Amino acid sequence: MIDLHGEKIHIQHHSLLQVLLPPAALIFLVGLLDDLFDLTPLVKLFGQVVGCVTASVLGYIHAPESFAFGTFPHPWLSIIICTFWLVVCTNAINLIDGMDGLASGVGLMGAFATLAVGLYQHNVGLVVATMPLAGALLAFLFYNFNPASIFLGDCGSLTIGFMLGAISLTWQHHDGPTLGMFAPISILALPLLDVCIAVARRYLRHKPLFSPDHGHIHHVMQDRGHHPRTAALLLYAVCAVTSLLSFLAYVTPRGFRIVVIATFAILIFVAIRYLDYVEFRAAREVLSSRHMRRQVDEEIYVRELEIALSNLKDIDDCWNLVKNSCQKLEFATAEMYFRNHYFEAVLQEQVDERDWWMTLPVGECGYLRVSRSNLLGGNNIMMAALDRLQRGLDKWDRTTAPSGRVFDTAA
Repeated sequence: MIDLHGEKIHIQHHSLLQVLLPPAALIFLVGLLDDLFDLTPLVKLFGQVVGCVTASVLGYIHAPESFAFGTFPHPWLSIIICTFWLVVCTNAINLIDGMDGLASGVGLMGAFATLAVGLYQHNVGLVVATMPLAGALLAFLFYNFNPASIFLGDCGSLTIGFMLGAISLTWQHHDGPTLGMFAPISILALPLLDVCIAVARRYLRHKPLFSPDHGHIHHVMQDRGHHPRTAALLLYAVCAVTSLLSFLAYVTPRGFRIVVIATFAILIFVAIRYLDYVEFRAAREVLSSRHMRRQVDEEIYVRELEIALSNLKDIDDCWNLVKNSCQKLEFATAEMYFRNHYFEAVLQEQVDERDWWMTLPVGECGYLRVSRSNLLGGNNIMMAALDRLQRGLDKWDRTTAPSGRVFDTAA
């Protein structure tokens, strides 16, 4: 709670606005140039970094105590942390601006939460900085909600994200490091979650981080059959809940704040499970103990196969190894022509109309042909084992085979 007289109020307002307005104008200019000339992602990011560094260097905005275990971090570390945070927030609102009214509505919820905290703390500077943003967003939303007649563009969404990220760092709390980190994250939970999910999805798919796609949260909501209006209202409700949790963390006793933070974590977990991204389902499957044991078992088999290939003595050993491997891999038939010797074996009952065949060259003029029924399903180790067999037989043929052999086409 801050008790300010008229002169001090003026000084605090002047300091806060002096920090926020110049970099906010720079962020707006970067977004406007992108709207007009379609800047490259790196140029756009560079302009954002310059604006965010400017806000961090001016000194009024600093990293929460939570980043330094209860004490404010070193000034240079604080600049790095604040710049990273502001860049993330700036782009977070921009990324969710893919549906009528969503970015402006989410920004409005964050502004209302910040305004409520400013009123509760009697922080006049925070109220004065937040109230124009909240009022502008409220008025804008009347024309931006579906069906929209006006749009934010990059200049609007980037500026909203920057302002919310910067203002959230000005309401510091001194009751412990956990709350200092929780407050800024919770009021921007939806856009930040969307950023994290987008980065994770693109990493798992080996796609560039700046590449656009149709997998953002609002896209998923619409793919689930929600009308854009319904989807926007549902996401507003999510933002309202996370903003309320942020405010409750300030007004409730310290012991109850753990419950608030735990509730927030549960909501994030439930949201991710509800969205049910295929990339995350695949990652969970890969990281599951059953899948990992299967991978270890397959790796053990492949290594044992390499050892057996290195111990081959004659052509019969080669065929026995190939036949046993094909049987383990559930092939229906195996056929090999190698060093002018022909071998074949029926390993399982065949279903002719559903079989497929694969022929691999081995040695200088031989081949290995295998067939498999589609009814048997897949086998993850199949291609790795066939690759090892092919390379092992090639190596054995090069090191032990006599020269001058001729391929027998009759076989």
